[in-house]
Amino acid sequence: MATTTVFFNELVSELSEMYDKEEAVNIMRLVFQEQLGLSRIDIAMENNKEIDAKSHKLISQIAAKLLEGQPVQQILGSVNFFGVRLKVNKHVLIPRPETEELVQYILKENNGDGLQVLDVGTGSGCIAITLALGLQDSVVYGIDISQPALELAQINSITSNVNIDLINLDILNEENWKKLKNYDIIASNPPYVLESEKINMHINVLNHEPHLALFVPDKNPLLYYEKISDMALKHLCKNGKLYFEINKDYGKQIKKMLVQKGFKDVVISKDINERDRFVRAVL
Repeated sequence: MATTTVFFNELVSELSEMYDKEEAVNIMRLVFQEQLGLSRIDIAMENNKEIDAKSHKLISQIAAKLLEGQPVQQILGSVNFFGVRLKVNKHVLIPRPETEELVQYILKENNGDGLQVLDVGTGSGCIAITLALGLQDSVVYGIDISQPALELAQINSITSNVNIDLINLDILNEENWKKLKNYDIIASNPPYVLESEKINMHINVLNHEPHLALFVPDKNPLLYYEKISDMALKHLCKNGKLYFEINKDYGKQIKKMLVQKGFKDVVISKDINERDRFVRAVL
């Protein structure tokens, strides 16, 4: 039986055929931490400690799924998002660091209590739950077209000890807007990856995450931004704020669209990688 460190390095080498070396290392560190409780230092220090047979089998099974392209978050069944542990599965988009930045942006600009908040396309509930935790005494709603996604969001809200009002609703159908209330904040990380971009995507995303939450037609890249903005015109309170996570290539177009619709104080903000990633507008 191999030592912990040798086994770790063997798996990283295998996984490097699918991911770049740095990402392979980070994935295996997460697996070893979650399954064995070993930190980065522990892995390095246990070079002379043999890994037990049970742990070897468990990690080998996880590695096999990784080599088939399944995302590590789905295999482990959860992800840490903005300090909250959330369950994930094949029905929801795996929360990304950029969306954590969106939550941070919203919380920084809105430190008042008792707000009415809507998360459009809530998925796992990551935005709605963390906003509910950060905006004290606010009422937070999450809508999604996917009932399985809402069921998972409900589980996540319960385990996070927050109350989220979840509604099964297709935002593209304007008749459904009658079911909505008025809100101080509307936030969304809508589908914004072009269909043509599929060719450049890793199989762990393309084969295992819901396309409904990812892709928009090449001929209508602003589809969700247009619809959500029109809905916001009817359902944002005076001086209410609309927040989007965006495709980095469409910031200027989205800003122009929002200004034309009558929004004010429209601002494009960059993510940690200096890419246009967020838009905020005020009604």
